[in-house]
Amino acid sequence: MAAKATIRIFTDVNYLRCLAFFFLLSCHLTSGAGGTWRLLLPNVGISAMHSQLLHNDRVIMYDRTNFGPSNISLPNGACRKSPNDAVSKTDCTAHSVEYNVALNSIRPLTVQSNTWCSSGGVTPDGTLLQTGGSRDGERKTRLFAPCDDDSCDWTEVDNGLAASRWYASNHVLPDGRQIIIGGRDQFNYEFFPKTNAPNLYELPFLAQTTDPGQENNLYPYVFLNTDGNLFIFANNRAILLNYATNTVVKTYPEIPGGDPRSYPSTGSAVLLPIKNLVLEVLVCGGAPKGSYILASQRKTFIKALDTCARININDENPQWAVEKMPRARVMGDMTLLPDGHVLLINGGSSGTAAWELGREPVFNPDIYHPDRPVGSRFEPQNANAIPRMYHSTATLLRDGRVIVGGSNPHAYYNFTGVLFPTELSLEAFSPSYLESKYSSLRPVIMDPMPQTTINYGQILRLRFTVQGRVKTPVKVTMVYPSFNTHSFSMSQRLLVLDHVLFLRIGLSRIYEVSVRTPSSVNLAPPGYYMVFVVNQDIPSEGVWVRLE
Repeated sequence: MAAKATIRIFTDVNYLRCLAFFFLLSCHLTSGAGGTWRLLLPNVGISAMHSQLLHNDRVIMYDRTNFGPSNISLPNGACRKSPNDAVSKTDCTAHSVEYNVALNSIRPLTVQSNTWCSSGGVTPDGTLLQTGGSRDGERKTRLFAPCDDDSCDWTEVDNGLAASRWYASNHVLPDGRQIIIGGRDQFNYEFFPKTNAPNLYELPFLAQTTDPGQENNLYPYVFLNTDGNLFIFANNRAILLNYATNTVVKTYPEIPGGDPRSYPSTGSAVLLPIKNLVLEVLVCGGAPKGSYILASQRKTFIKALDTCARININDENPQWAVEKMPRARVMGDMTLLPDGHVLLINGGSSGTAAWELGREPVFNPDIYHPDRPVGSRFEPQNANAIPRMYHSTATLLRDGRVIVGGSNPHAYYNFTGVLFPTELSLEAFSPSYLESKYSSLRPVIMDPMPQTTINYGQILRLRFTVQGRVKTPVKVTMVYPSFNTHSFSMSQRLLVLDHVLFLRIGLSRIYEVSVRTPSSVNLAPPGYYMVFVVNQDIPSEGVWVRLE
């Protein structure tokens, strides 16, 4: 049985006060086209700065360990020494929690060192690897192996990294290792686990994209190409890197206008759904040149960028195509949905990332439809009423919802007398495909069973039921569970599987679609994926499979 933990309730009152305040301001919210919001928990005990869904449908969330007590106690009255804590040298509260999706409940976890502004991702066996942080945590790695009996917790590896990693990015590789790129004052990359190869590889591109006094190249956007090389975007431009030979094999142009899109002028980026081996990257939002200096030194908060830039990374002469968003957005998150669309959520419309530097919360999400013509791709969604500013997160669940948490633009937990109080609540955004009016179109997967192992280049047969009309072609998508922090979901990847055969089983409402699994580890690294059947843009609930 899980050990009980205490969650303090004084912030719940503050939460209701803030919610009422923003409800009164709802006249300033843009009317949306769809989607619904639900408050899951008013207080999860921590502000969810980092978030990762695991293959047992638990979500691991954590913030940092050196800024005083959180709002949830460690189990069984446990405490830990925290010599680097500016508030208390003994801390009896948790700074990481596990969210049980099915039970809508929280379990406190124990991290021993500082995980502030770190990075991570899941390994092929489903273990969460967390890398770096600040101060006593800057060179540590931490592992969390999921379990169903609530007995699992973090383990820490001292000196698991060759360099300090603060504001770095990870990506899972074709061989199952993770590459860790950049971080503050780190113009290099390394791998975990370690091999006999050199521990550090210099990456001059990161130095070249540093803006003096602003950086604007932290948390670089990293995506795996089908040739096994890595697309790395920082500031306003990108390269294609052969990480094995440490060779830049392609240099991409600047995004027109040259404005920065990386931390602290934080935009967001996704690799658009992969189909027919076409790989396109979409970068949205950010802040104009000089925004960070104006905000931090002069308290002048200028409007964020209201554009996206899209590029086919394997074109012979790749060029960015720029398109307008419905609204300006900085510190937003971009989440791939199982129907193949992109959710833009969270953030503000002026200022930048970093403590106290964001303004004008963006309450309305937007959905981007990649296959529609330019000018008709964005669809505004209904607003929430809770500001999700700096240090917010968004994570796709297997049921198609997106959970949203965090927002703490302060050096400590701060609930009173500030523009945007530290936010401990957890919400769920449900895209319109989850509305009850579409229930007759929603597939229900019967086979394969959860946790089935599948292999590369094979035929995968999915048997499912639909109560209403089935319209061909039925689409099958595979989604890799990403690690989300600071407006970037690391290793995020969605594949539209090649269709082979579709049939109806007799006169029943049972159907079978056959698709081909990914052909190579470059296309889809090994590990756990959520597989969805999509009928007329209405996805099923996903089923976990392990690709190896």
